[in-house]
Amino acid sequence: MLMSASTEFIALVREQMALLAQGLGASLSILYLTTELVEAHVTEAKLVPVVIFPETAAIIGADTNEDDLNTFSSLVRNNATDSSTIDSTKNVNAIFLPNIDNIDNQLVLPLVHENMMLGVLVTTCTLGRMWNEQERGEIKRVVQTLAIACILDQKRAWLHSQLHSSQIIQEKQQDLLDSLLHQFRNPLTALRTFGKLLMKRLQPGDKNREVATSIVRESDRLQELLQKFDEVIDLRASEFAPLLQSNKQLQASAPSSNSPRRALLLPGSDELETDCDVKDILLPLLDSANAIAAERGLQLISNIPSQLPLLRASSKALREVFSNIIDNALKYTPSGGKVLVEAGLFKGNMQGVEISDTGPGIPQQDLEHLGERHYRGVQAQTDIPGTGLGISIAQQLIEQMQGEIQVISPAINSVIKSSDIVGTTFIVWLPVAS
Repeated sequence: MLMSASTEFIALVREQMALLAQGLGASLSILYLTTELVEAHVTEAKLVPVVIFPETAAIIGADTNEDDLNTFSSLVRNNATDSSTIDSTKNVNAIFLPNIDNIDNQLVLPLVHENMMLGVLVTTCTLGRMWNEQERGEIKRVVQTLAIACILDQKRAWLHSQLHSSQIIQEKQQDLLDSLLHQFRNPLTALRTFGKLLMKRLQPGDKNREVATSIVRESDRLQELLQKFDEVIDLRASEFAPLLQSNKQLQASAPSSNSPRRALLLPGSDELETDCDVKDILLPLLDSANAIAAERGLQLISNIPSQLPLLRASSKALREVFSNIIDNALKYTPSGGKVLVEAGLFKGNMQGVEISDTGPGIPQQDLEHLGERHYRGVQAQTDIPGTGLGISIAQQLIEQMQGEIQVISPAINSVIKSSDIVGTTFIVWLPVAS
């Protein structure tokens, strides 16, 4: 199917038609384009009127009336999408021009390129005269020019579409790589911390101490590799920033779509939702969080009731959600601070898990952007490393499970709140299993 003609092509056609009018006395010229490429020998083609020149032309004929002219001119001027099937071997004026009886002073010339028909030019000479052979030859050259311009315009539109598709694919791949690398950091940090704790508990000379040392050493290597990944990704992002910005502009100008947000290819994102116990998800994460908190001089307070209603969710996805939010709380809380993880909150048919901290809090202007990929706000000005992806990933996974994340800053929990502490509270709400 042919793509829509560009404004530049339309302008070129009008200029060529103006030359026909000024130089050869054409009183009316109309360009039709086929709705799809057809071979030149095909006798039928669906044509759509694209350009009429002049738009105010008066069609002179025995039975022509002003209503016919206004209707047809409006149809062409608005680039009508309704197409008509015609016999391309006949004169299309008899079909498209209202009530024209005398067609001796008209030319119907197909736009053909490499044996493919692209459209038809219909042009009418001033009433009372006919074109000579030289004038007909010049009009044919104009038609050849329009055919070449049309095919170039189609190639431009096709390349533009391909570039758009390539940019979308590249952006998806970039998002996926960023997300996977981000999620890789949390278990790596826990592994490294457990290795250090194991080294402290093992006595000098214990043969297992070398194993613990190797765990820490290899964890450090992985962290270095992750850092290199970050540098390459940042460099690549800066190089392709103009293309990605162009892609966003294309998406903004494209017709709006109601298609759902694409799913993240992360652990649990493609797992069927089941009835799961939030305690079974939180307790292993809290083991890691306690180790990290102890290393950073933080106090981790947890309150997980033993008997809670089951949640309807993906256990793997929910583990990624809690891991990201707890990791953020530990990362942004200064030494000596507190982090609270509490389950058992309820509203309606939703059960909530609260994660509060005594960190610097989130300014109002940043709360409005929370969940945007790579957005860090004021934290981008600090020495605390981050990618701005954790909350975005958590929010998208929760939305896929028909839940929501509530963010409150200053923190609301009385256990950690005091007059000189700002802090932040995240509450993850999920539907209770029926």
